[in-house]
Order: sequence, then C-alpha cells, then structure tokens
Amino acid sequence: MIYTAYEMIEDCRARSPEGWRYFVRQYVPVMRKLLAHYASESSLETLLIAVSGPQSPLFGSLEPMPERPFVAELRQRVLAGMESPAPPIPLDLALLAAALEPLTLVEKQSAWLETMGYSPAASGEMLRMSAVTVEKIRSRASELIRRQVEGWNTRLVFENGRSLGREAAAARGADCLPSKAFLEVIDGRMTWQGRERMEQHALRCWHCIDHFCRLLEAVELLRGIRPLAEEEAAPFDRLLGIQAEKKRGWKKWFGA
Repeated sequence: MIYTAYEMIEDCRARSPEGWRYFVRQYVPVMRKLLAHYASESSLETLLIAVSGPQSPLFGSLEPMPERPFVAELRQRVLAGMESPAPPIPLDLALLAAALEPLTLVEKQSAWLETMGYSPAASGEMLRMSAVTVEKIRSRASELIRRQVEGWNTRLVFENGRSLGREAAAARGADCLPSKAFLEVIDGRMTWQGRERMEQHALRCWHCIDHFCRLLEAVELLRGIRPLAEEEAAPFDRLLGIQAEKKRGWKKWFGA
C-alpha cells in the first residue's frame, strides 16, 4: 500500500506520528522552495511550527485531498506566516480586474503569475508558451493598468502581489470551480466542452484564476523534489515532538 497525501492528512488530523513524519520528509523541501522563491526572512523552523502546530488551521479543518491541491494550500499557509511589507503604491483587485478585463484567460494567468513573482521564462513553462509571448502579454497588461492608476512604477503588480493574492483567495463564490477541474486541464484530461465551461467562469473570476495559478505553481514546486534524508529530518522531528519512527510505518510508505 502506497502512503498518499490523503492518508497523511487524516493521520495528521488525528495527531498520528506517522502522518507528521511523512509531512516533514516530503513537504519541508517544498517549504524551503517557497521560502527561497518568495525571498522571506522568516525561518523555516518558525513557519513549520506555524503551519503544523496544534492550533494550525492547515490540518485542523483540511479535508483529505490529492498532493497538488495540498501543496497549493500549504503554500497559502506558509505565505500567511511570512512578513508582507506594504507596497509603495497600493493596487486593489477590483482595479486590476477592471483594467485587465479585455484580456483572455491565459493572458490573465500570465499577468497573475507576475504577482506571484515568476519571471516570463518560468511563467512560460507553466503556461506552455514562450517567454517572449509572456513578456508581450505583461507589457500590454502593464499599459492597461497604468491607464487606471494615479501612481505607477514598473514593479506595481509584483509589489502588490501578496495583497492581491489574499483578496483573490477570499473572493470565492458559490460557483467557483474545484481543484479537480483545473488539474484536468493541467493534465490534458479535460473534455472540450468541460474546458469551455471552465474558461467561461474563470475568465471573469479572479479567485479561480489565482486557484489555477497556484496549482500550476504546485506542479513546479513538486518537480524534482526529494524527500529529506533521515538525518536531515531528525531536527524537525524533534522540533515538532514527533515520536520515534516505527519501521512498520516506513514499509507502508514505500509499499513494502
């Protein structure tokens, strides 16, 4: 039997050491990538306690889910624990949405990935387009936004990324799409009719654009990731007070 994110979440909610050991080994490396990308001065240890402590909302109310949606949710909890300086020139989601209304869905995704700090090259890989195309889209998006604001600088979208992300995450509506719909598109399993319905909704919904982009980011965060070795995981186990590992649990994880 292969141990999955479903079982890990259930075990962590039950405060089972097996779930927490798996979480440390598999997802501390993901947290490190998030810290590096978002250039946070917060310590990994502080964030680990924040997202996995007894009062953490990550596992307290999280329903079992596949790995990529879990990583997208973990990302939200990690960023919530990072310091977020106020941008020199504020930009709210309503203004951004109005300015970028003429863009297509993929163009809005290209612009939104800039709020998440991804370069044209990295964004192009996620969206399966060239970096040059992303640069052109962002240039057009910047001009559309510039026309709507009183103050302006070339880093306006990026500098407001964290606050825009919080607004988008909080804007979920009753008809917003589940992770499964976006993952089917990412994996190339969505039917033509299903994709058309998804695009019709997401085109006007910045919550779903953000959700889609966070799942694209989760794919990249997991790419090439390696679990922590036992000696590297040991300090984190002690930090979280995880009981000594049982051999039977390891057999379960690796399908032995």
